[in-house]
This record gives sequence, structure tokens and C-alpha cells, in this order.
Amino acid sequence: MAAWVYIMANRPFGTIYVGATSNLIRRVYEHRNDLVPSFTREHQLHLLVYFEQHQDIHRAMQREHNIKHWSRTWKDQLIEAGNPEWDDLYLSIAPG
Repeated sequence: MAAWVYIMANRPFGTIYVGATSNLIRRVYEHRNDLVPSFTREHQLHLLVYFEQHQDIHRAMQREHNIKHWSRTWKDQLIEAGNPEWDDLYLSIAPG
């Protein structure tokens, strides 16, 4: 079953959060709508600025753990490699 690593932000080069999930659309929806008390809710991290797919949740969780230990510069470079404008990518994955 596929799994995802994703990064949420409140604005370009603002506060970010790295997470892993088996249901990217549902999880990002929860972040965007502040449905779960969390760091993302506290900091209004509503923009999906990066995501990558993995074969299973264990691999995604390992990648999440690795990225969380990277420097902020490396994280920003990861985002900018595929999303230089820090656009909200949620609309590209959400149905309808």
C-alpha cells in the first residue's frame, strides 16, 4: 500500500512541518481545516508544498525521520527543486 511523505507550510520560507501518511488527501485536508489539535494547527500550516510517494508506510516514516533531521536549508532546497514558488499543491491532488 502506498504511503506519502509531505511538507506543510504557512508561507514561502515560513514555518514547515514534515509528516508521513497512508492517505495524503485526507491528512492534508485535516491540516488545512484545523481538524486535529497539532503543531500544524497552532502555526496555521495550510499549504502542501511538497510530497513524495513510497511503497509502504515504514519506508515513508523512515524518510520522514531522515528529512526531519536535515538542516532547514536542505529542506528548503527539497521543496524548491519541485515547487520553486512554494505553491499549494493540494488542488493538484484533491478530487473535484
